[in-house]
Amino acid sequence: MTLDLTGDVVELTRALCDLPSESGDEKAIADAVEAALRACPHLEVLRDGDAVVARTDLGRSSRVVVAGHLDTVPIADNLPTRLVDGELWGRGTVDMKAGVAVQLALAATVDAPTKDVTWVFYDHEEVAATLNGLARLVEKHPDWLAADFAVLGEPTNGGIEGGCNGTLRAEVRLTGVAAHSARAWAGVNAIHAAGEVLRRLEAYEPRTVDVDGLAYRESLNATVITGGVAPNVIPDSCVITVNYRFAPSQTVEQAFAHVVELFDGYDVVLTDSAPGARPGLDAPAAQEFAAAILGVTGGEVAPKFGWTDVARFSALGIPAVNFGPGDPMLAHKVDERCPVDQIRTSYDAQRAWLTGS
Repeated sequence: MTLDLTGDVVELTRALCDLPSESGDEKAIADAVEAALRACPHLEVLRDGDAVVARTDLGRSSRVVVAGHLDTVPIADNLPTRLVDGELWGRGTVDMKAGVAVQLALAATVDAPTKDVTWVFYDHEEVAATLNGLARLVEKHPDWLAADFAVLGEPTNGGIEGGCNGTLRAEVRLTGVAAHSARAWAGVNAIHAAGEVLRRLEAYEPRTVDVDGLAYRESLNATVITGGVAPNVIPDSCVITVNYRFAPSQTVEQAFAHVVELFDGYDVVLTDSAPGARPGLDAPAAQEFAAAILGVTGGEVAPKFGWTDVARFSALGIPAVNFGPGDPMLAHKVDERCPVDQIRTSYDAQRAWLTGS
């Protein structure tokens, strides 16, 4: 497929969405993105796997990264895209092909930005963190990502979302004694032991934490319960998986200690984690971005409750925010859809930021 980066950004969004790119199957879209960017003489283009990086080298006094992921969650009979009453419907329209389309259009048409720009389009964002294309670039090519400020084009409904909550998964492991269910008194039921764990969760009151002027809402929930081997056997094990979304004022270690304290007396094992990112909005580059964007959109700055890859930039010491078209509440849904006006406004706002006009 040949992508037209200089035409209507909404049609570019449709072209990107209609090119299926479920996680693990990004080669075709990465090839198309690479080919389109290599046609831009003002850009140096680099590639690692199915991640494509394009950058200007104009000798500006500062450099920014603008990044977005190419993959989507599985298609749910919601492609090809369709336009209905000013909204573009289909898989990826929100998460996050509209944001990627805006970035590609800007990369091609803004050939003399007021700051040097590194455009990053990466793979495997919607799956395990160990496969994440941006994480791979951080590990293999950190020089490609060097910058003073970063923007991740995740959907924010047209507002700016600073930083992100951290996330961890832990298992509360319960043990019992197996027995025949006809002689239950000979065993100890591990699933029954889950009751107290669930009661503690039901009574738990999540916090709202102010971090640099933004109110981050936390949450702690059971997400998976496993246990039992057969309908006539008293189960000797049960595992409750809990997911804690914690404010970026905490480290992973502090967040896990909070979970362990809540489940005092139980075996709690950390299975996965990712630190959050503070808003970083006190950085001059972030303030410049916010002023330029809000001057066009009239939106507001809010916290990002979900985890995003801004945390990877934060870990590199690069202040980062989320900004992109689409309502994140519609991400991954069968009726995923994005207002076309929001796509165009996102393009206009970021163009104003990059050109100073």
